[in-house]
Amino acid sequence: MTLTTRRFSLGMDRFSGLYLWALFIIVFGIWTPDIFLSMSTVHSIASAQAIIAMLALAAMIPLCSGTFDLSVGANINLATILVVQLQTVQHMNMWASIVITVATSTLIGAVNGFVVVVLKVQSLIVTLGMATIIGALMVIVTNGSQPLPPTSEAWTNLTQRTVFGFQIVIVYMIVLALVVWWVLEHTPAGRYLFAIGGNAEAARLAGVQVGKWVWLSLIGSGFITGVAGVLYASLTGPSLTFGGALLLPAFAAVFLGSTQLVGRFNVLGTIIAIYALATGVKGLQLVTGEVWINSLMSGVALIGAVAFAGWRQRAVAQRPAASTVSVEPRADDRRGASSPIITPSTESYAPLEQATTSETVPDRRSR
Repeated sequence: MTLTTRRFSLGMDRFSGLYLWALFIIVFGIWTPDIFLSMSTVHSIASAQAIIAMLALAAMIPLCSGTFDLSVGANINLATILVVQLQTVQHMNMWASIVITVATSTLIGAVNGFVVVVLKVQSLIVTLGMATIIGALMVIVTNGSQPLPPTSEAWTNLTQRTVFGFQIVIVYMIVLALVVWWVLEHTPAGRYLFAIGGNAEAARLAGVQVGKWVWLSLIGSGFITGVAGVLYASLTGPSLTFGGALLLPAFAAVFLGSTQLVGRFNVLGTIIAIYALATGVKGLQLVTGEVWINSLMSGVALIGAVAFAGWRQRAVAQRPAASTVSVEPRADDRRGASSPIITPSTESYAPLEQATTSETVPDRRSR
Protein backbone atom coordinates (compact mmCIF):
# COMPACT_ATOMS: atom_id res chain seq x y z
CA MET A 1 0.00 0.00 0.00
CA THR A 2 1.00 3.63 -0.36
CA LEU A 3 1.24 6.09 2.55
CA THR A 4 1.18 9.82 1.79
CA THR A 5 2.74 12.29 4.22
CA ARG A 6 0.65 15.42 4.73
CA ARG A 7 1.40 18.61 6.61
CA PHE A 8 -1.10 20.24 8.94
CA SER A 9 -2.63 23.39 7.45
CA LEU A 10 -5.02 26.01 8.78
CA GLY A 11 -6.48 26.37 5.30
CA MET A 12 -5.62 30.05 4.95
CA ASP A 13 -5.82 29.67 1.18
CA ARG A 14 -9.45 28.50 1.37
CA PHE A 15 -10.88 29.85 4.63
CA SER A 16 -9.20 33.24 4.92
CA GLY A 17 -12.57 34.97 4.51
CA LEU A 18 -14.00 33.16 7.53
CA TYR A 19 -10.89 33.97 9.59
CA LEU A 20 -11.10 37.63 8.54
CA TRP A 21 -14.80 37.74 9.42
CA ALA A 22 -14.11 36.27 12.87
CA LEU A 23 -11.24 38.73 13.38
CA PHE A 24 -13.51 41.68 12.62
CA ILE A 25 -16.13 40.43 15.07
CA ILE A 26 -13.57 39.93 17.84
CA VAL A 27 -11.75 43.24 17.33
CA PHE A 28 -14.78 45.48 17.05
CA GLY A 29 -16.65 43.45 19.66
CA ILE A 30 -13.91 44.36 22.12
CA TRP A 31 -13.53 47.91 20.81
CA THR A 32 -17.21 48.95 20.82
CA PRO A 33 -19.14 46.12 22.46
CA ASP A 34 -22.26 48.10 23.36
CA ILE A 35 -22.95 49.16 19.76
CA PHE A 36 -21.26 46.53 17.61
CA LEU A 37 -22.44 43.47 19.53
CA SER A 38 -26.13 44.32 19.26
CA MET A 39 -28.99 42.83 17.28
CA SER A 40 -29.63 46.18 15.62
CA THR A 41 -26.15 46.01 14.07
CA VAL A 42 -26.75 42.44 12.92
CA HIS A 43 -30.08 43.40 11.33
CA SER A 44 -28.53 46.46 9.71
CA ILE A 45 -25.67 44.50 8.12
CA ALA A 46 -27.93 41.65 7.02
CA SER A 47 -30.52 43.86 5.33
CA ALA A 48 -28.13 46.40 3.82
CA GLN A 49 -26.04 43.71 2.09
CA ALA A 50 -28.90 41.60 0.72
CA ILE A 51 -29.22 43.62 -2.49
CA ILE A 52 -25.45 43.73 -3.02
CA ALA A 53 -25.38 39.96 -2.57
CA MET A 54 -28.01 39.55 -5.29
CA LEU A 55 -26.08 41.86 -7.61
CA ALA A 56 -22.89 39.90 -6.91
CA LEU A 57 -24.67 36.67 -7.86
CA ALA A 58 -25.81 38.34 -11.08
CA ALA A 59 -22.22 39.34 -11.91
CA MET A 60 -20.83 35.93 -10.90
CA ILE A 61 -22.88 33.84 -13.34
CA PRO A 62 -21.28 35.18 -16.55
CA LEU A 63 -17.89 35.32 -14.82
CA CYS A 64 -18.08 31.53 -14.44
CA SER A 65 -17.89 31.38 -18.24
CA GLY A 66 -15.13 33.98 -18.43
CA THR A 67 -17.53 36.77 -19.42
CA PHE A 68 -17.79 40.18 -17.75
CA ASP A 69 -21.07 42.01 -17.24
CA LEU A 70 -20.22 45.55 -16.20
CA SER A 71 -23.75 46.71 -16.99
CA VAL A 72 -25.25 45.21 -13.83
CA GLY A 73 -24.82 48.49 -11.93
CA ALA A 74 -26.65 50.56 -14.53
CA ASN A 75 -29.19 47.79 -15.10
CA ILE A 76 -30.21 47.61 -11.44
CA ASN A 77 -30.50 51.39 -11.43
CA LEU A 78 -32.80 51.30 -14.46
CA ALA A 79 -34.92 48.57 -12.89
CA THR A 80 -35.39 50.65 -9.76
CA ILE A 81 -36.49 53.72 -11.71
CA LEU A 82 -38.68 51.79 -14.14
CA VAL A 83 -40.68 49.85 -11.54
CA VAL A 84 -41.40 53.08 -9.67
CA GLN A 85 -42.28 55.08 -12.79
CA LEU A 86 -44.72 52.44 -13.98
CA GLN A 87 -46.60 52.62 -10.68
CA THR A 88 -46.53 56.34 -9.96
CA VAL A 89 -46.64 57.83 -13.46
CA GLN A 90 -48.36 55.14 -15.52
CA HIS A 91 -50.53 54.00 -12.58
CA MET A 92 -49.96 50.34 -13.32
CA ASN A 93 -50.56 47.46 -10.94
CA MET A 94 -47.58 46.60 -8.71
CA TRP A 95 -47.16 43.04 -10.01
CA ALA A 96 -47.52 44.10 -13.64
CA SER A 97 -44.86 46.74 -13.07
CA ILE A 98 -42.54 44.16 -11.53
CA VAL A 99 -43.00 41.75 -14.44
CA ILE A 100 -42.32 44.45 -17.04
CA THR A 101 -39.27 45.67 -15.14
CA VAL A 102 -37.70 42.24 -14.75
CA ALA A 103 -38.45 41.47 -18.41
CA THR A 104 -36.73 44.71 -19.44
CA SER A 105 -33.60 43.91 -17.44
CA THR A 106 -33.59 40.39 -18.87
CA LEU A 107 -33.86 41.88 -22.38
CA ILE A 108 -30.81 44.01 -21.68
CA GLY A 109 -28.92 40.85 -20.78
CA ALA A 110 -30.11 39.23 -23.99
CA VAL A 111 -28.89 42.21 -26.04
CA ASN A 112 -25.52 41.98 -24.33
CA GLY A 113 -25.39 38.31 -25.20
CA PHE A 114 -26.29 38.95 -28.82
CA VAL A 115 -23.48 41.46 -29.29
CA VAL A 116 -20.94 39.26 -27.48
CA VAL A 117 -21.85 35.95 -29.13
CA VAL A 118 -23.12 36.92 -32.58
CA LEU A 119 -21.17 40.10 -33.28
CA LYS A 120 -18.04 38.75 -31.52
CA VAL A 121 -17.35 41.87 -29.43
CA GLN A 122 -15.48 41.56 -26.14
CA SER A 123 -17.89 41.40 -23.18
CA LEU A 124 -15.93 44.04 -21.27
CA ILE A 125 -16.49 46.57 -24.06
CA VAL A 126 -20.09 45.57 -24.73
CA THR A 127 -21.33 45.75 -21.17
CA LEU A 128 -19.40 48.95 -20.43
CA GLY A 129 -21.02 50.56 -23.45
CA MET A 130 -24.43 49.21 -22.44
CA ALA A 131 -24.01 50.76 -18.99
CA THR A 132 -23.45 54.17 -20.62
CA ILE A 133 -26.49 53.74 -22.86
CA ILE A 134 -28.67 52.79 -19.89
CA GLY A 135 -27.47 55.87 -18.01
CA ALA A 136 -28.56 58.07 -20.90
CA LEU A 137 -31.94 56.33 -21.11
CA MET A 138 -32.58 56.95 -17.41
CA VAL A 139 -31.99 60.68 -17.85
CA ILE A 140 -34.39 60.73 -20.81
CA VAL A 141 -37.11 58.79 -19.01
CA THR A 142 -36.92 60.74 -15.74
CA ASN A 143 -36.00 64.11 -17.24
CA GLY A 144 -33.19 64.21 -14.71
CA SER A 145 -35.50 64.25 -11.69
CA GLN A 146 -35.82 61.49 -9.13
CA PRO A 147 -39.33 59.97 -9.10
CA LEU A 148 -41.38 59.69 -5.94
CA PRO A 149 -41.76 56.18 -4.49
CA PRO A 150 -45.11 54.35 -4.43
CA THR A 151 -47.00 54.68 -1.17
CA SER A 152 -49.02 51.46 -1.15
CA GLU A 153 -48.66 49.14 1.82
CA ALA A 154 -48.21 46.11 -0.44
CA TRP A 155 -45.19 47.78 -2.07
CA THR A 156 -43.59 48.53 1.29
CA ASN A 157 -44.29 45.07 2.69
CA LEU A 158 -42.66 43.47 -0.33
CA THR A 159 -39.27 43.82 1.36
CA GLN A 160 -39.78 45.42 4.77
CA ARG A 161 -41.98 42.94 6.61
CA THR A 162 -40.01 40.99 9.19
CA VAL A 163 -39.31 37.28 9.53
CA PHE A 164 -37.69 36.22 12.83
CA GLY A 165 -36.65 39.82 13.36
CA PHE A 166 -35.02 40.20 9.92
CA GLN A 167 -36.49 41.98 6.93
CA ILE A 168 -37.89 39.52 4.41
CA VAL A 169 -35.44 40.70 1.76
CA ILE A 170 -32.90 38.46 3.53
CA VAL A 171 -35.13 35.47 2.80
CA TYR A 172 -35.31 36.45 -0.88
CA MET A 173 -31.51 36.62 -1.02
CA ILE A 174 -31.08 33.22 0.61
CA VAL A 175 -33.58 31.58 -1.75
CA LEU A 176 -31.91 33.16 -4.78
CA ALA A 177 -28.48 32.06 -3.56
CA LEU A 178 -29.68 28.49 -3.10
CA VAL A 179 -31.13 28.41 -6.61
CA VAL A 180 -27.94 29.78 -8.19
CA TRP A 181 -25.82 27.36 -6.10
CA TRP A 182 -27.90 24.39 -7.23
CA VAL A 183 -27.72 25.41 -10.89
CA LEU A 184 -23.95 25.95 -10.83
CA GLU A 185 -22.99 22.96 -8.70
CA HIS A 186 -25.56 20.29 -9.54
CA THR A 187 -26.71 20.76 -13.13
CA PRO A 188 -25.06 20.33 -16.54
CA ALA A 189 -25.51 24.09 -17.09
CA GLY A 190 -23.13 24.84 -14.24
CA ARG A 191 -20.56 22.32 -15.50
CA TYR A 192 -20.72 23.84 -18.97
CA LEU A 193 -20.18 27.37 -17.63
CA PHE A 194 -17.15 26.34 -15.59
CA ALA A 195 -15.78 24.37 -18.52
CA ILE A 196 -16.10 27.40 -20.80
CA GLY A 197 -14.50 29.63 -18.20
CA GLY A 198 -11.61 27.21 -17.79
CA ASN A 199 -10.92 26.67 -21.50
CA ALA A 200 -13.52 27.70 -24.06
CA GLU A 201 -11.80 25.94 -26.95
CA ALA A 202 -11.48 22.66 -25.06
CA ALA A 203 -15.13 22.90 -24.05
CA ARG A 204 -16.12 23.49 -27.67
CA LEU A 205 -14.14 20.46 -28.79
CA ALA A 206 -15.87 18.44 -26.07
CA GLY A 207 -19.24 19.30 -27.60
CA VAL A 208 -20.33 22.25 -25.45
CA GLN A 209 -22.27 24.96 -27.29
CA VAL A 210 -20.11 27.81 -26.01
CA GLY A 211 -22.03 30.67 -27.58
CA LYS A 212 -25.36 29.41 -26.29
CA TRP A 213 -24.21 29.14 -22.68
CA VAL A 214 -22.40 32.48 -22.68
CA TRP A 215 -25.58 34.07 -24.02
CA LEU A 216 -27.71 32.36 -21.39
CA SER A 217 -25.34 33.45 -18.62
CA LEU A 218 -25.79 37.09 -19.61
CA ILE A 219 -29.55 36.63 -19.79
CA GLY A 220 -29.52 35.12 -16.30
CA SER A 221 -27.42 38.02 -15.08
CA GLY A 222 -29.96 40.49 -16.46
CA PHE A 223 -32.86 38.62 -14.85
CA ILE A 224 -31.30 38.57 -11.38
CA THR A 225 -30.30 42.22 -11.73
CA GLY A 226 -33.90 43.13 -12.52
CA VAL A 227 -35.16 41.30 -9.44
CA ALA A 228 -32.54 43.03 -7.29
CA GLY A 229 -33.55 46.42 -8.70
CA VAL A 230 -37.21 45.87 -7.86
CA LEU A 231 -36.36 44.84 -4.31
CA TYR A 232 -34.03 47.81 -3.85
CA ALA A 233 -36.78 50.20 -4.91
CA SER A 234 -39.14 48.69 -2.35
CA LEU A 235 -36.50 48.61 0.38
CA THR A 236 -34.93 52.07 0.11
CA GLY A 237 -36.76 53.95 -2.64
CA PRO A 238 -35.68 55.03 -6.15
CA SER A 239 -32.35 56.65 -6.89
CA LEU A 240 -30.65 57.83 -10.07
CA THR A 241 -27.09 57.17 -8.97
CA PHE A 242 -26.87 54.20 -6.60
CA GLY A 243 -26.12 51.53 -9.22
CA GLY A 244 -22.56 52.63 -9.86
CA ALA A 245 -21.85 52.59 -6.14
CA LEU A 246 -22.90 48.92 -5.91
CA LEU A 247 -20.82 47.74 -8.88
CA LEU A 248 -17.42 47.74 -7.16
CA PRO A 249 -18.58 46.02 -3.92
CA ALA A 250 -20.34 43.34 -5.97
CA PHE A 251 -17.28 42.51 -8.07
CA ALA A 252 -15.00 42.73 -5.05
CA ALA A 253 -17.16 40.14 -3.27
CA VAL A 254 -17.20 37.84 -6.31
CA PHE A 255 -13.42 37.87 -6.77
CA LEU A 256 -12.72 37.60 -3.05
CA GLY A 257 -15.25 34.76 -2.86
CA SER A 258 -13.45 32.96 -5.69
CA THR A 259 -10.44 32.55 -3.38
CA GLN A 260 -12.55 30.83 -0.74
CA LEU A 261 -13.52 27.18 -0.22
CA VAL A 262 -13.12 25.62 -3.68
CA GLY A 263 -10.73 27.97 -5.46
CA ARG A 264 -13.13 29.20 -8.15
CA PHE A 265 -16.25 31.35 -8.42
CA ASN A 266 -18.83 29.96 -6.01
CA VAL A 267 -21.98 31.15 -4.27
CA LEU A 268 -21.06 30.46 -0.66
CA GLY A 269 -17.65 32.07 -1.00
CA THR A 270 -19.28 35.17 -2.49
CA ILE A 271 -21.78 35.44 0.37
CA ILE A 272 -18.99 34.99 2.94
CA ALA A 273 -16.95 37.71 1.25
CA ILE A 274 -19.88 40.14 1.20
CA TYR A 275 -20.70 39.81 4.88
CA ALA A 276 -17.07 39.65 6.02
CA LEU A 277 -16.33 42.93 4.25
CA ALA A 278 -19.61 44.47 5.44
CA THR A 279 -18.77 43.55 9.04
CA GLY A 280 -15.39 45.24 8.76
CA VAL A 281 -16.89 48.33 7.13
CA LYS A 282 -19.60 48.60 9.78
CA GLY A 283 -17.07 48.30 12.59
CA LEU A 284 -14.79 50.94 11.12
CA GLN A 285 -17.70 53.29 10.52
CA LEU A 286 -18.85 52.90 14.12
CA VAL A 287 -15.34 53.66 15.35
CA THR A 288 -14.35 56.47 12.97
CA GLY A 289 -17.68 57.85 11.77
CA GLU A 290 -16.29 58.19 8.22
CA VAL A 291 -18.49 57.42 5.21
CA TRP A 292 -15.66 56.68 2.75
CA ILE A 293 -14.71 53.43 4.51
CA ASN A 294 -16.99 51.35 2.27
CA SER A 295 -15.33 52.51 -0.97
CA LEU A 296 -11.87 52.02 0.50
CA MET A 297 -12.58 48.50 1.70
CA SER A 298 -14.19 47.48 -1.59
CA GLY A 299 -11.24 48.71 -3.63
CA VAL A 300 -8.68 47.06 -1.38
CA ALA A 301 -10.67 43.81 -1.38
CA LEU A 302 -10.91 43.73 -5.19
CA ILE A 303 -7.19 44.33 -5.72
CA GLY A 304 -6.22 42.00 -2.90
CA ALA A 305 -8.50 39.19 -4.07
CA VAL A 306 -7.18 39.25 -7.63
CA ALA A 307 -3.58 39.42 -6.38
CA PHE A 308 -4.18 36.56 -3.92
CA ALA A 309 -5.79 34.38 -6.60
CA GLY A 310 -2.81 34.94 -8.89
CA TRP A 311 -0.33 34.22 -6.10
CA ARG A 312 -2.10 31.00 -5.14
CA GLN A 313 -2.22 29.81 -8.73
CA ARG A 314 1.53 30.36 -9.09
CA ALA A 315 2.22 28.74 -5.72
CA VAL A 316 0.21 25.64 -6.60
CA ALA A 317 1.90 25.35 -9.99
CA GLN A 318 5.33 25.46 -8.33
CA ARG A 319 4.43 23.22 -5.35
CA PRO A 320 6.80 20.25 -5.04
CA ALA A 321 5.43 16.77 -5.31
CA ALA A 322 4.19 15.16 -2.12
CA SER A 323 6.49 12.54 -0.66
CA THR A 324 5.01 9.09 -0.41
CA VAL A 325 6.29 5.70 0.55
CA SER A 326 5.22 2.35 -0.82
CA VAL A 327 4.99 -0.35 1.81
CA GLU A 328 5.26 -3.91 0.51
CA PRO A 329 5.68 -7.09 2.58
CA ARG A 330 8.63 -9.32 1.82
CA ALA A 331 7.83 -12.06 -0.62
CA ASP A 332 9.41 -14.72 1.59
CA ASP A 333 7.35 -13.71 4.62
CA ARG A 334 4.04 -15.57 4.49
CA ARG A 335 2.94 -14.38 7.93
CA GLY A 336 3.87 -10.71 7.35
CA ALA A 337 6.03 -10.55 10.52
CA SER A 338 9.23 -9.35 8.91
CA SER A 339 10.11 -5.74 8.14
CA PRO A 340 8.56 -4.24 5.01
CA ILE A 341 10.49 -3.07 2.01
CA ILE A 342 10.15 0.74 1.76
CA THR A 343 10.62 2.35 -1.64
CA PRO A 344 10.22 6.08 -2.20
CA SER A 345 7.81 7.41 -4.79
CA THR A 346 6.26 10.75 -5.71
CA GLU A 347 2.76 11.97 -6.32
CA SER A 348 2.10 15.18 -8.17
CA TYR A 349 -0.50 17.70 -7.11
CA ALA A 350 -3.06 19.04 -9.56
CA PRO A 351 -3.67 22.81 -9.33
CA LEU A 352 -6.62 23.73 -7.14
CA GLU A 353 -7.92 26.10 -9.77
CA GLN A 354 -8.32 23.36 -12.35
CA ALA A 355 -11.44 21.26 -12.21
CA THR A 356 -11.28 17.52 -12.68
CA THR A 357 -11.99 15.98 -16.02
CA SER A 358 -15.52 15.06 -14.99
CA GLU A 359 -16.20 18.70 -14.08
CA THR A 360 -14.61 20.55 -16.98
CA VAL A 361 -15.25 18.17 -19.85
CA PRO A 362 -18.95 17.42 -19.78
CA ASP A 363 -20.28 14.10 -20.91
CA ARG A 364 -22.10 14.31 -24.22
CA ARG A 365 -24.73 11.94 -22.87
CA SER A 366 -25.67 14.46 -20.11
CA ARG A 367 -26.83 17.06 -22.60
